[in-house]
Amino acid sequence: MTAEILRIHPDEPESELIDRVAKALDSGQVVALPTDTFYGLAVDPVNLHAVDRIYDIKTRARHKPLSLLIADVSQAYALARNCDTAFDRLAERFWPGPLTIIVKAGSKLPLRVTANTGNVALRVPEAPIARAIVEKLGLPITATSANLSGHPECTSAMSVFQQLGDMLPLIIDGGPTARTIATTIVDLSAGDGSWSIIREGAIPTHEIALCLHP
Repeated sequence: MTAEILRIHPDEPESELIDRVAKALDSGQVVALPTDTFYGLAVDPVNLHAVDRIYDIKTRARHKPLSLLIADVSQAYALARNCDTAFDRLAERFWPGPLTIIVKAGSKLPLRVTANTGNVALRVPEAPIARAIVEKLGLPITATSANLSGHPECTSAMSVFQQLGDMLPLIIDGGPTARTIATTIVDLSAGDGSWSIIREGAIPTHEIALCLHP
């Protein structure tokens, strides 16, 4: 297998091309696409065969949950439970954007997506292509970085092709990603108002703190 590279406009994604990507995901394929930080591997998270394929492609440890891209905050409430005021503040301030929020997963998500942790990592991306695909599919999509575990993240379709081109059917070329720094990950899964930074990335910790404790 050699990946097809499909060029989609990064700011005004062509609807017929978005339809094609949505159909590929709906059929269980793994698709690489640009997010607002790095290129990611997208699948339908409810399709467990497709989820397994991501772990196989990345040679990723199966105890690590996959993060999900969603179209808007309302989709988060459908996928998570016990979202508190800390979640509301962060989502209002930083979404769409490079912030991943870990919360308790709702019953709609398979345990395998959460790697049996019961938690889910959610993000509303700024990238128009990713948002358009989520909206068309009507489901969240996975967003784990499109690279082999231990290898550098990819900021272009060609770098994805060089690492994973013989393992993917489709790579979306939306040009170089807007950022070269990973998302910041905040953990709110305790559900008691406490929070912790799992990874500091594009959004500095002090901005998170100012938002939660103005």
